[in-house]
Amino acid sequence: MPHPRFTPSPDAAAAEPPIEVEVVIEVPRGSFLKRGATGRIDFVSPLPCPYNYGSVPDRLGLEGDLLDALVLGPRLRYGARLRTRAWGAVTLTDRGQSDDKLVCCEHRPSAAEVRAVLRFFGFYARCKALLNLCRRRPGRNGCDGWCPASFALARARPLAGGAVRRPIPF
Repeated sequence: MPHPRFTPSPDAAAAEPPIEVEVVIEVPRGSFLKRGATGRIDFVSPLPCPYNYGSVPDRLGLEGDLLDALVLGPRLRYGARLRTRAWGAVTLTDRGQSDDKLVCCEHRPSAAEVRAVLRFFGFYARCKALLNLCRRRPGRNGCDGWCPASFALARARPLAGGAVRRPIPF
């Protein structure tokens, strides 16, 4: 399915109505610890996370792990569960494997917030490319742009009860 990328504009998050989703916070804004959905520490980052980062507990993303979601706004506690609005998504490719990250908040994100999210994931992709080069892990890395939340949710698979998720090596 082709990716409906577009350049963020003041209307980037206004292209369609938001979709309500449940998100569980795994990395609070400002945290250095990256935890997986099980609570186990996956790695310690040299930089603090600029967003509340978590997952949608009933959807599997393209890489086979829970669908990622970031929540704009003030710091939320680790493990917080909230219903919020997904306004769009950023697609990130790591080692040639694409994965969507829903962008959520209660208000329509401003053009500046959309640009900041895309800038962050562009920087993150370059850092991952360098890390993967050092680890001799081949594949393209990049931020592939913004897409509607409905597109990202359509590409995600519903998590069947009792399904086993495969671990993603960092």
